[in-house]
Amino acid sequence: MSNITKNLRKLRKAKGLSQEKLARFADVANNTIIKIEAGKNQNPTLDTLKKISKALEVSVDDLIS
Repeated sequence: MSNITKNLRKLRKAKGLSQEKLARFADVANNTIIKIEAGKNQNPTLDTLKKISKALEVSVDDLIS
């Protein structure tokens, strides 16, 4: 399991967000969040990472490290 997979799930749950709600806040497809958390998309685009990190109120670094 990659860092981004673990970190995304941990940060999302810490904020009390469902995958669907996070996807809406980040303005990305729900499927995108599902695939990243499932480890099926281990290289999301920087744009996607920026949107997700902004929605979670963390830095991109917090997501990937």
